Amino acid sequence: MGIVQSQSIKNTFITFFGFGIGAINALFLYTNFLGKMHYGIVSTILSGANLMMPFMAFGAQSTLLRFFSHYKTEQKREEFLTFMLFFPFFLIVPISLLFYFFYSPISNGWVIENPSLKPFFWLIPVVGLFMAYFEVFYAWVKVHMKSVVGNLISEVLYRLIIMILLIAVHLDWITKNTCVYGIALSYLAQLIGMKWYAFSVKRPVFRFVVPENLKEIVHYSFFIIVSGGVAVMLVDFDKVMIPLYKEISQNALYAVAIFIATVIAVPSRAMTQIVAPITAKLIVENKYDELNDLYKKSAINLQLIGGFLMLLIFLNIKQLYLLIPNNYSGGISVVFMIGLSKFYDVLLGNNNSIIVNTKHYKSVLLFGVVTVFLMIGLNMILIPRYGIFGSALATLITVAIYNTIKLIFVVKKMNLYPFTIKTIYSLGILAVCFLIFYFWDFTLDGFFFGTIAISPIINIILKSILITIFYLFVNYKLAISEEFNQVSNSVLKKLKLIK
Repeated sequence: MGIVQSQSIKNTFITFFGFGIGAINALFLYTNFLGKMHYGIVSTILSGANLMMPFMAFGAQSTLLRFFSHYKTEQKREEFLTFMLFFPFFLIVPISLLFYFFYSPISNGWVIENPSLKPFFWLIPVVGLFMAYFEVFYAWVKVHMKSVVGNLISEVLYRLIIMILLIAVHLDWITKNTCVYGIALSYLAQLIGMKWYAFSVKRPVFRFVVPENLKEIVHYSFFIIVSGGVAVMLVDFDKVMIPLYKEISQNALYAVAIFIATVIAVPSRAMTQIVAPITAKLIVENKYDELNDLYKKSAINLQLIGGFLMLLIFLNIKQLYLLIPNNYSGGISVVFMIGLSKFYDVLLGNNNSIIVNTKHYKSVLLFGVVTVFLMIGLNMILIPRYGIFGSALATLITVAIYNTIKLIFVVKKMNLYPFTIKTIYSLGILAVCFLIFYFWDFTLDGFFFGTIAISPIINIILKSILITIFYLFVNYKLAISEEFNQVSNSVLKKLKLIK
């Protein structure tokens, strides 16, 4: 796993850095500077844009990854890259026209319940277009095995711009409404940055030739639209449905909880950037033994790292919410449910990359569509009754069902299995850590001053240090991950703690 390990580690650090900036934005700047209503508006716009992105891209980002390795000559690859640059317009044009001519009927359901959304609703397809072409250029970079700089643009650039905009609101340099438009434009800046880098990696040589396997490409792209739509809906559709039944400010509470829980999936996002093209290449070359090895390694490594992040979040969540304005309280149960759904995603390693790159990919299409209908139905039932708690519960149920279906599919159809006995050991370590650390926090009780609560930040730091020491030590001693132990030994040797 040389290239995987190297670029995954770099991508993980970059992604964590980006998430660090995002955490400051989501937990402190949005909540203190922008306010619940405008934060809810931003969350709704971005979630709606994410839902439109797979359609605007016409699946080009995944299609490019899947078929690029099929072309053996440089000329054929250049022809394919040129075609994929313009391929999304086959859906962008009709979707844009549809949205333009039927704007009022489309927007009424949300605007009637939340009139404050009306001036911004048109941003949804525009930002969706920015996101779509960003993903196309990102795929352009990935097929050339250059994911690190692309990841920097993906995870850091727009978050820095948003941070500047939120600070500008606080300093009264711009209004809150202007900030919402500026956040939309930050995705245009991200697109321009990725386009510049993609063309620096491989300058396009425009060869306007229709690929010989056009039918296969179109069929696969339609599958990606549906399967990608399913994946996005499982993440963002709840944030689009909440304003249909509740005040849009509830989306601000939900967005904070979602952001906290999403940190669990950071390592998966980082590793996927390089694992996805390698998975596609191994399948094309029929190297299934290597693929099975990659599957197991990705699963256990992501379980180890994702599980560690889940522990840090779950075991510090009460203290973390003390740092957020009081009117954002009530999201702890959402963090637990969404966190568990993210951890299930992590458990499956590069499962998605395997499915979308095999000839059996259409088999999961029906299950995905059924899952979406289940999710919509559950949200319609649970949101009016239980608010954001009901939405999180609906997400957890649907993600659990969908991921189980995908796991069974890969096991049965391809005889690939991500789990080993060490998976059980790792889950046991997580359970033990949770039971040891969840039910107490640091106080000065019984020391010198009676019972005095320690500040949340100090509490989180001290508790996290203990959790880290215990968790990493046990995983190291039980050799849960070969790669983790290799990295650990390298660090320990540099520190001269072992020979």
